[in-house]
Amino acid sequence: MYAPMSNSENHDESETESIYEDEDETTRILPPEVEDTTHFFKSRHILGILGFLGFANVYAMRVNLSVAIVAMINTTQPISNNSYDHCPITNNSIDPTPVRPNEFDWDEKTQSIVLGSFFYGYVLTQIPGGRLAEIFGSKRVYGIGVLITSIFTLLSPIAARTNFTLFIIVRVLEGMGEGVTFPSMHAMLARWIPPLERSKFGAYVYAGSNFGTILSLPLSGWLCSLELDNGWPLSFYIFGVLGIIWYIFWVFLVYDTPAAHPRIDPQEKAFILASIDPQDDHDKSSIPWKQMLTCLPLWAILVTQCGQSWAFYTQLTELPTYMAQILHFDIQADALLSAIPYLTSWWCGIIVSIFADWLLSKGYLSLATSYKLFNSVASIIPSLGLLGVAYVGCDKVAVQLLLAITGAFGGAVYAGNSMNHIALSPKYAGTMYGITNAAANMCGFLAPYVIGLIIEGRQTLNQWRMVFYLAAGINMGANLFYIMFASARERSWSRTRRLSNIN
Repeated sequence: MYAPMSNSENHDESETESIYEDEDETTRILPPEVEDTTHFFKSRHILGILGFLGFANVYAMRVNLSVAIVAMINTTQPISNNSYDHCPITNNSIDPTPVRPNEFDWDEKTQSIVLGSFFYGYVLTQIPGGRLAEIFGSKRVYGIGVLITSIFTLLSPIAARTNFTLFIIVRVLEGMGEGVTFPSMHAMLARWIPPLERSKFGAYVYAGSNFGTILSLPLSGWLCSLELDNGWPLSFYIFGVLGIIWYIFWVFLVYDTPAAHPRIDPQEKAFILASIDPQDDHDKSSIPWKQMLTCLPLWAILVTQCGQSWAFYTQLTELPTYMAQILHFDIQADALLSAIPYLTSWWCGIIVSIFADWLLSKGYLSLATSYKLFNSVASIIPSLGLLGVAYVGCDKVAVQLLLAITGAFGGAVYAGNSMNHIALSPKYAGTMYGITNAAANMCGFLAPYVIGLIIEGRQTLNQWRMVFYLAAGINMGANLFYIMFASARERSWSRTRRLSNIN
């Protein structure tokens, strides 16, 4: 009983493409000799730990600029304490005017270009990263991606001080390195993780992004307050070095498939291979692009990921600025408070994913219903939280509480659409994730750019309310599309002819 339960989705019956009679939700009974009775710590756990730490590294290197930019730029214009459309500066607030002159005179539009430049490169390598992982192996692609990200993170301060254009180029190249990580890990999970472990395992691994954000925001804030080298370059140097150290462990401890692992327990290997549908790892046939790009359930994943990413990147790249300019937190408090949503997302994402896998194992939900239910939780409640932030205005305690709740329920995405690609096609999971993640992460530069146009020098509550309203509306609308058209059935074009004949 290691395959998902069956679902009935009427809209799938009208699709032009054919699907298997024994859909992905048939129950697979494994013989006792391949039950997973190995020791507690397994080879796939090592993959999970290093995958978690890899995402922690790349996200720390991605988000540190959101905090560092506050210390990099000059913000010398005082904010009136009596302005109707600003929060008052109280004894608990610190005037964001820097104590020492900072190095760069960048207006809001220029800052949005800086914050978004990473994502220009990030979206370029999503699809190639997934496909290269399917052809050459996820271990190599994921590892090199983290390594490249680390190297260009180390070069970022030097580039910023040399030339603005060079800094943008370095950030784009850093994004290209990180762009392969999610698609290649998705391809690896399809080959390593049994179906009924995927929600919680995906939550463990991908929650590294939350952990890296939690670590990076307050640590970067503290480093920016130091006198050494003006503080802000230190966050680039430290996280870049940690990424290189991680790469050494990844090379020696992780393998592409259970069959390729020289030290895996034979029972664990048999269990994994028996739990996962047969895959032709040597098949290098061309991708069925037409069928894939006309697959409505894939478009459903793409649309909801775009909505969630818009809300996510609104928080990730712009929240430190909002906390500093509107709520008047100093940079250290700002960074610590900005990390709270990612802390709650990390914890609750794992708890929700374990609960989702339990519901599936008991047969209480079909796989498709589980995806739609938890995706809705991850979209609607965080959107309502952003609307609440816009409504409460200067109430700092309420803002912090709402952001914590927003992050907590956003963690349900791991039991939502995150593993949906593998259900549609284990064979092309990496490529499919690359397609949807590339589209979603265009919001990484579109959201800061649009926010820059909305704010445009007017750091007021009304302007920021427009930012939060927009993010909430896009997220909830995209989730409705997912509910209508998502599926958990494997597509007919997913398998080679030889493997199709196995069943």
